[in-house]
Parts: sequence; C-alpha cells; structure tokens
Amino acid sequence: MTGPESEGRKLRRAVCPGSFDPITNGHLDIIARASKLYDVVHVAVMINQSKQGLFTVEERMDLIRQVTRDYGNVEVESHHGLLVDFCKQRDIPAIVKGLRAVSDFDYELQMAQMNNGLSGVETLFVPTNPTYSFLSSSLVKEVAAWGGDVSHLLPPVVHEALTRRLAEK
Repeated sequence: MTGPESEGRKLRRAVCPGSFDPITNGHLDIIARASKLYDVVHVAVMINQSKQGLFTVEERMDLIRQVTRDYGNVEVESHHGLLVDFCKQRDIPAIVKGLRAVSDFDYELQMAQMNNGLSGVETLFVPTNPTYSFLSSSLVKEVAAWGGDVSHLLPPVVHEALTRRLAEK
C-alpha cells in the first residue's frame, strides 16, 4: 500500500451530511471543496422516516456517486440515526456544512454544539458560493414541478432524473 496510511499518517476524514433529495449544484460545490481539504469525504444521505422523498435513498446515493465520481475520494453511504454515531463508527472527526445565509447559522450552530458535546466531533462551516446562496432541494423540486427551468441548478444527470420523476407523477 502507498499513500498517507502506509506512511503512518492517519487519513483526514470528514462527512458532508444531508437528505440530497436531489443533490444540487450547491451541495456539489460544498462536497467538491471538502474533497480538496480532506483525504476522504463521506457523503451521508441521512434517512428521515417521517419525510417521504421524491427519490429513494438508493436513487439519491446513485446520483451522488455519479456526480462525484471524478473527485476520487468521496464515499457515499446512507445513515439512519444520529450523525455523531455515523462519525464514531468511521472515525470521522469533522462535519462539513455549507451555510447559505445568516438564517442557517443559528440552527446549524446549535447542531454543531450538540454534536460536539455528544462526541467531540467538530463542525466546519463553509460559506456557500453566492451563486447558490438561495438554493435548496425543496425549492428546486417546487419550481420544477411548476414547469420552471432548474437545469442550471443541478448536474445534468440529476436534472434528467428529476424531469423523469416529475413526469411520472
């Protein structure tokens, strides 16, 4: 084996969590930036049983794998439960979250403090690219459902999947 682990250095790991229903260019921007800072970036598709997604967890994971394939250091998994448990199981010391606006900060800060208090996992906030500061999966789905053009907000393969899924409904 070659690389950081064979040289006695522990791999730097982080997780980018979310529902990713579907993954947007905003999500992808944060994952891409994290992949430049860490040896391994785990993308955790969090499962919320109380929410019915447009895409299944497996479909979301597949789309994420397709759009992050070229990064070379992204692992995509799903998780049901506390994010800190996901981190503990994989020896991940850091959570990377994108912040779109000041309104995100209040909630995310509380989550970061809770996660750190529960497990010592640190949260790193990355300011979202201003191009995507308004972007959310929910908004994309709503605009697309009404026939709006969201092609510039999603990777092409995700836009195609969204268009197909909405046509089925």
